[in-house]
Amino acid sequence: MSEIQWQYIFKPALAVESLPFILQGLGYTVLISVVSMLIGTLLGFFLALMRMSKLRLPRWLAQLYISFMRGTPMLVFLFILYFGFPFIGIQFTATTAAIIGFSLNSSAYIAEVLRGSILGIDKGQWEASYALGMPYFFIMRRIILPQSLRTAVGPLSNVMLDLIKGTSLAAMITVPEIFQQAKIIGGREFDYMTMYILVALVYWGICSIFTILQRIIEKRFSLYTNE
Repeated sequence: MSEIQWQYIFKPALAVESLPFILQGLGYTVLISVVSMLIGTLLGFFLALMRMSKLRLPRWLAQLYISFMRGTPMLVFLFILYFGFPFIGIQFTATTAAIIGFSLNSSAYIAEVLRGSILGIDKGQWEASYALGMPYFFIMRRIILPQSLRTAVGPLSNVMLDLIKGTSLAAMITVPEIFQQAKIIGGREFDYMTMYILVALVYWGICSIFTILQRIIEKRFSLYTNE
């Protein structure tokens, strides 16, 4: 322990000086995570419906897609989109490739969250709705989804937190988000340790803010549940 050069682990002056430059990448981090979450939720909903379908083909296709997305590294998928697709004549900007990649990947996890919350609704509500002559999508939209979303808020929030942290991988395809900005300063100042600790604190702050919002949303839903 005596050989460790503690003075080089974190330099507060450099961290304070570099913070504004690192925060220039905040917009990309928020953009990629929020847009990916919205698109992923939409895709995940349809995947959840396919997984619950009585027809084998859509059910198997959804299972295959979810298995592939959950079983492959996100970084590999980003490289395929950004570096691989140009070889077949399809070119994405780095930000677009990141949004596509995170949207498709998150949709697999969101699909399982939504499927579990929908299946958690008492089957008697389905039977009663069908007995009243209600169509499937009306039942889903007005009766099942409002209830299932209350139980899905927590797991969906965890997916969002993973997206926020996962955007750091976008630096590997040159997206100028927070981590990429930290790498630039680390290389310029020859002090990656300070930059990596600083960027970790920044991500922690972002996730902490979102966690507070999550608790507010859960509290609002709990009010309706108690009613």
